[in-house]
Amino acid sequence: MTGHTQSITSHSKDWAWPYWLPVPIYPYGQRRTLRQEIIPEWIWTFDQIQGIFYVVVPIRMTVVRLEAGGLLVYAPVAPTPECLRLVQELVEQYGEVKYIILPTVSGLEHKVFVGPFARRFATAQVYIAPHQWSFPLNLPLRWLGFPMARVQILPEQSADAPFADEFDYAMLGPIQLGLGPFAEVAFYHRRSRSLLVTDSVLSVPNDPPAVVQLDPFPLLFHAKDSALDNPIDHPANRRKGWWRTALFAFYFQPSALTVPGLAELLREAVKAPDRSKKAYFGLFPFRWKANWQESFAALHRGGQLFVAPVLQALILNRAPEATLAWVERVASWDFERILPCHLEAPIAASPEQFRRAFGFLQGQPDLPESDFEFLRELEETLVQRGVTPPIQS
Repeated sequence: MTGHTQSITSHSKDWAWPYWLPVPIYPYGQRRTLRQEIIPEWIWTFDQIQGIFYVVVPIRMTVVRLEAGGLLVYAPVAPTPECLRLVQELVEQYGEVKYIILPTVSGLEHKVFVGPFARRFATAQVYIAPHQWSFPLNLPLRWLGFPMARVQILPEQSADAPFADEFDYAMLGPIQLGLGPFAEVAFYHRRSRSLLVTDSVLSVPNDPPAVVQLDPFPLLFHAKDSALDNPIDHPANRRKGWWRTALFAFYFQPSALTVPGLAELLREAVKAPDRSKKAYFGLFPFRWKANWQESFAALHRGGQLFVAPVLQALILNRAPEATLAWVERVASWDFERILPCHLEAPIAASPEQFRRAFGFLQGQPDLPESDFEFLRELEETLVQRGVTPPIQS
């Protein structure tokens, strides 16, 4: 990995994010930012965290210096004072933020940050993927703070974009899902041979990402084997908690996980060493089977690229031909690294490795079917209720 990690200030006012209610997930109104220089003087990532029930993973924006001067921002994160200061340091060296990209359409996870971020950079043009929608309320972009006078839809052809001299892009979707479509726009920065993606491909690191380790409490929470445990803050326990966090994040209920009965949960909660509100008053509704590490090993696979199980089971299999056509378009670019919006970055990867990650659409699964059991049941329920269309035959 090239570059260094930016140090973190200790003043919590720097982490303030007052607009957390539309997406009320951890860490709510306090978001720390970690900046990393990926390509010296050309590309930087800005990591924050998000999660539910302490299943905490990174969410990332990428900033690219433009040859013509200025910066392009891909998938903004929360513009806290700390985040804005770290961006401003780049502005002072390389010029104003010229373009802000919203590369996805669904939900609010990335969208909620774009309007507030854009309003802090008053001359930036905002380019968004077409077919925007949000859940649980389909809010107009204006209501999310987008400066509509500066908002434009990304042209269908990347050659028609104002940054075409430096970037190619390809749109996946829209894939119709019932509540709203799925879509993602992958960007290729030709100078650095870097591929920027949102959710389509990922790599799980063996150790917890640096931004997750800024506050180890969520990791130690999931390092427990029962409510009676109180793991010390040690690298091995942080890693144990991270492995379990990754399994939760991707499978929701992996095969190695069981949930004890209510009576047992309450008995243990009364005896828990930590019964604070932060620790959910001692409640810990998880039990891990003896072989749970094997599930993580099958997910990690030495850091190989893969497509998230949710995308495999519920989304991309609804449009396999369109997805594979997009994969071939992206694989035609000569990239050598991938920068996703979540988990590991940068990932050293070739176009062929990117192509192989989508082998599940051609009958070549890369993850154990046993861990998909909950997702398969969820898929069946969503199809029966008409929320999700059935798989194409």
